[in-house]
Amino acid sequence: MKENNSPYFNPERETMTREQIEAYQLERLKETVRHCLTNEFYQKKFAEAGITADDIQTLDDVRKLPFTTKQDLRDTYPFGMSCVPLKDCVRLHSSSGTTGNPTVILHTQKDLDEWANQVARNLWMVGLRPDDVFQNSSGYGMFTGGLGFQYGAEKLGMLTVPAAAGNSLRQIKFIKDFGTTAIHAIPSYVTRLYEVMKEQGVDPRRDTKLKMLAIGAEPHSEEQRKRIEEMLGVKAYNSFGMSEMCGPGVGFECKEQNGLHFWEDYYIVEIVDPETLEPVPDGEIGELILTTLCREAMPLLRYRTRDLTRVLGRSCPCGRNHIRLDRMRGRSDDMIVLRGVNIFPIQIEKILMKFPEVGTNYLITLTTEDNNDQMTVEVEVNEGTDDFSKLQELAGELRHQIGDEILLKPRIRLVSKGTLPVSEGKAVRVVDKRKVYQ
Repeated sequence: MKENNSPYFNPERETMTREQIEAYQLERLKETVRHCLTNEFYQKKFAEAGITADDIQTLDDVRKLPFTTKQDLRDTYPFGMSCVPLKDCVRLHSSSGTTGNPTVILHTQKDLDEWANQVARNLWMVGLRPDDVFQNSSGYGMFTGGLGFQYGAEKLGMLTVPAAAGNSLRQIKFIKDFGTTAIHAIPSYVTRLYEVMKEQGVDPRRDTKLKMLAIGAEPHSEEQRKRIEEMLGVKAYNSFGMSEMCGPGVGFECKEQNGLHFWEDYYIVEIVDPETLEPVPDGEIGELILTTLCREAMPLLRYRTRDLTRVLGRSCPCGRNHIRLDRMRGRSDDMIVLRGVNIFPIQIEKILMKFPEVGTNYLITLTTEDNNDQMTVEVEVNEGTDDFSKLQELAGELRHQIGDEILLKPRIRLVSKGTLPVSEGKAVRVVDKRKVYQ
């Protein structure tokens, strides 16, 4: 049994020096490349690039490898990128694509075991132990968040509650009755859960044992995270994952909360310019590129995540030297282009969350009027904020500060609590109606 006072779930892997990390990565990269070349898709990719497995002699040689994309996964649907016989696979997950084929990811039992270890490492890192009660308020089924956290929490040894998404009244009952100490949920749902708690007269500080939240699956600002912590009286740790990499567990904050540790014994991390695909310097925002190092069924080389972030450092006071990345700024394909200006919804959220009069639910609507693109930001105001002159002043200040942030002044529409639609899944923050005018 692992000692509960140890800060590391896997000390050998978590405390490697940079030299040890890079040596391990090179060894695993060579093995991964050879494994990939058992697959016809990769054979063709390598031939087109004019390279062989022998060309990978240093870690920098990863840049010689071809990129893979979500479209590659769709084009080879369902099992064309598998590097093992289908009989060796024990599970698949898939995305919920709106058009065309979904993306399918296959797993061997070893893949699932490694995934569980990753998630357990993350949860242990922020102080969870076998005597904690972990409630997983995430979707199960083809969505990876549910099962990823389920098996990771079980691997750590916690009593695990597969509550799934939605049904807030039941969630609150479980939290109270089971003595839940930690929850995994998407940020927008956490705020919804808090609203229901208030409606039911439940004080999370007084009536629950909650102490920790794992939040992820949708972009959110630091201001939103802080608001969640204040609401529930907990520490909220950012999580990053994607089904193509296995699911949750790819990156996670430690107690220092100074960026997401990406586990470099499982992945090679690159940050590139999304246009030129050339590396960008540390500290500069670019697209996250990931190469798997321990995947049997479907290893992925230089996968373009479309997520935008930057390198914060490669050491940490927590004792882990795995690369630290900033929270995701959004996806390159989620970026709003309005009147030639590039805007990310998280920039607007950051401003909104600074104002205590403002609720957590907001909606950005894009329209075209008289051949000019317009942005309207609707945001709910908290109860008790009903003085007309103060509301006018608030709207003006929001317009001013958002305008300074995104370089365009949007229309601001303040609405009553409960006016905007809520979702038990990922929140819809942007509605683009401009296409009806094109």
